Amino acid sequence: MTRPRYDFASDNTAPAAPEAIDALLAANQGFMASYGDDEVSARAADLIRGLLDADAEIRFVASGTAANAIALAALCRPFEAVLSHGHSHVATDETGAPGFFGHGLGITALEGASGRIAPEALDRALAAHDSAHHQSPAALSLTNATEYGTVYSDDRLAALTARARGAGLKIHLDGARLANAMAAGCDARLLARAGVDILVVGGTKAGMTPAEALVIFDNALVRRFDARLKQSGQLPSKSRFYAAPFVGMLETGAFLRRAAHANAMARKLASLSPFKTVHPVEANGVFVEMDGAAHKRLLGKGWQVYRFLDGTVRFMCSWATTEEAVEALGADLKAIA
Repeated sequence: MTRPRYDFASDNTAPAAPEAIDALLAANQGFMASYGDDEVSARAADLIRGLLDADAEIRFVASGTAANAIALAALCRPFEAVLSHGHSHVATDETGAPGFFGHGLGITALEGASGRIAPEALDRALAAHDSAHHQSPAALSLTNATEYGTVYSDDRLAALTARARGAGLKIHLDGARLANAMAAGCDARLLARAGVDILVVGGTKAGMTPAEALVIFDNALVRRFDARLKQSGQLPSKSRFYAAPFVGMLETGAFLRRAAHANAMARKLASLSPFKTVHPVEANGVFVEMDGAAHKRLLGKGWQVYRFLDGTVRFMCSWATTEEAVEALGADLKAIA
């Protein structure tokens, strides 16, 4: 039986990058203050502020789902809603966590090609009248890079945030793959100026051990935020072990360098695939049209890849994706086509 290969199943299946592991080992020395008051967490926070060119409060948590859900709960009251793309992670892949942490907050799905919210869809949602019989929007959630591997340009993202802020909404940005978006040209230094209130900087998919950073731009949200984290089980006592991978990846430049490699591997794979690419390959994902029989043949060759929300088959590249693996997959794709 062919041994299963998970190289392209998800960027979550990759190992941690050596820069992240080295930083963890360096942090595992001696005694330090707990609950985020240690020098490793402080150094990681400073590096993230430098990356974003913004003054912000930084907290470290274990997962993107926790980060997104806690962030949205801070922006909405239980009888309000978050506007997000219908195929965003917060809408489709978090088992209702935003509503759980937000004590009932809702998600209102918006349309838009390739994972990006269409301006006219946002305008329609903002134009709706308040009613006691539905959850009116209090926040807009954007994802960059999107679930379909596309990237909001700086202008496009700023236009959406301006619309939402003009209607009185708060802004959340899911940056689980922010490194890939930045490597594709997104300028993260503009996010605070564009009005983002709270940002998730993804570490896990960027090549770290499980670690995500919550970046709070809106200072009004900081009061009692640590109590919110504690109640949610996301105030780790040994915070340095969540923060250390960010130190390693940011101090060495690996955060963007590794993401650029993943993006390049996705472009290479798209160039080798005989199957039609459905969404623009702008970050580290490739989505193709593939019928069930061909998908079954590919699985038979050991490649574990999955059908996505829109019916395409998804291939995700990571910092650890090799050219040899891309070429081997490309050859098998040609063989099954």
